[in-house]
Amino acid sequence: MTIAVFGATGQLGRHVLESLRSRGVAASDVRAIGRSAQRLAELEEQGFETARADFDDPAAVRAAVEGADTVVLISASEPGKRLAQHGAVIDAAKDAGVGRIIYTSLLGVPASDHTFAEEHRATEELIAASGIPATLLRNGWYTENHVADFAAARERGVIANAAGEGRTASAPRADYAEAIAVVATEDGHEGAAYELSGDTAWSFADFAAAASRVLGREVTYRPLTQQEEAQMLEGVGLDAGTAAFVAQLSADTARGLLAATPGDLSRLIGRPTVPLEDTLRTW
Repeated sequence: MTIAVFGATGQLGRHVLESLRSRGVAASDVRAIGRSAQRLAELEEQGFETARADFDDPAAVRAAVEGADTVVLISASEPGKRLAQHGAVIDAAKDAGVGRIIYTSLLGVPASDHTFAEEHRATEELIAASGIPATLLRNGWYTENHVADFAAARERGVIANAAGEGRTASAPRADYAEAIAVVATEDGHEGAAYELSGDTAWSFADFAAAASRVLGREVTYRPLTQQEEAQMLEGVGLDAGTAAFVAQLSADTARGLLAATPGDLSRLIGRPTVPLEDTLRTW
């Protein structure tokens, strides 16, 4: 059995490899696929099979999936390019006769109008059209996405953005990775779609309060308008397009698009998800 993991050299992918091994999968049965030659060399030394492949290189993608029984497709990282990149993997997997795809989609994607939703929704449609048995893991937000907010709390005692009273049901990447490993190593998940998120949805006022406890100093949250956040980000050096994009993500949070807590993640991994404050204490 070969489990091919796209994005294995990335932040989530590294946790996936660790979780697979912790569940008894031999490193030699895992094909780590990524772009970082240095990281792939390190993984090869640990016993993993490796393949260097860029999503934009169809020949390399096809070679990477050849002979795989299961393909874990961790979604690509560049908005606007994801659909074509995912499509290349799906086409290659179909041609290679791969038995199953596990895809990391987005929380609530069938009905969501989150900034990231459309490419994930379209990828799910491509997978369905391919006829390959699949498991959809609709991931919510990673707590690690807020490292910069915690740094701001530490340095200035203030967190400011346009998320307002919106809540985020985040969990650390390791929890999501464990869910991937579960469905990759257990029977009965084919055809399933899981809505994955942390057990508790927190607001940025909650985040500030948790940061206060962790840092031992007062941290406050200052809500901004979307335009104000974009202007603030431009003021610290982001280009206008990136600043507007980040501010839009905050606006999505304000609308509650990341707040759902259906409990699928904790049920899959067999334990509660790691709370926000516990993660902050590791930073």
